[in-house]
Amino acid sequence: MADSIGYLTLILQGALVTIQLTVMGSALALVVAFTAGLGRVSPYWPLRWLATIYIEFFRGTSIFVQLFWLYFVLPFAGITFSPLQAGVMALGLNVGAYGAEVVRGAILSVPRDQYEACIAVNLTRFQRMRHVILPQALPLMMPTFGNNAIELLKATAIVSLISLSDMTFQAQVVRAQTGDTLLPFVAILVLYFVLSLLISAGVRAIERRLTRGLDGVR
Repeated sequence: MADSIGYLTLILQGALVTIQLTVMGSALALVVAFTAGLGRVSPYWPLRWLATIYIEFFRGTSIFVQLFWLYFVLPFAGITFSPLQAGVMALGLNVGAYGAEVVRGAILSVPRDQYEACIAVNLTRFQRMRHVILPQALPLMMPTFGNNAIELLKATAIVSLISLSDMTFQAQVVRAQTGDTLLPFVAILVLYFVLSLLISAGVRAIERRLTRGLDGVR
């Protein structure tokens, strides 16, 4: 019994690393998604070109390969990341590429007459985006952002490949030490599910907050 509690504690310690990766990776993905997504709808072709290259590259290559490049290959060029930094960057950059298309699609879905009204009252492009377009586009982004955050959470398991002690890595350690597969993998199955539910609940709460006062705007 005491051994089981000790092994569960080990997995919970790994869960803290998983939560850290999810929070930091999601924050990076959010910043990258808005940067690249706004770049995709920019009137300046170099920005559109750079954003498109980033999006297509990170969507078109494996996150496993991206992680290995960040952690194992870049040191040959003098650029070294810790396992946590490499994990956060791989997760954030990969999921951010998918999020960028969500941002672009939501912005383009805002009715054309909203843009025309902004031009009629002489708002600058920044003012249009800040005060009119994004407040209407953000609620449209939230459900997919929630899905992306859950996908990022599940993708954190890849960091076990670079020996970062997330809960999947710790489950493998417990299995190796005890020969028991059921206990550690049932434990992380439940933990992933609970964390996914928390993300879903948080996204729904943010979505409700964003949609307050927007009824009838469109």
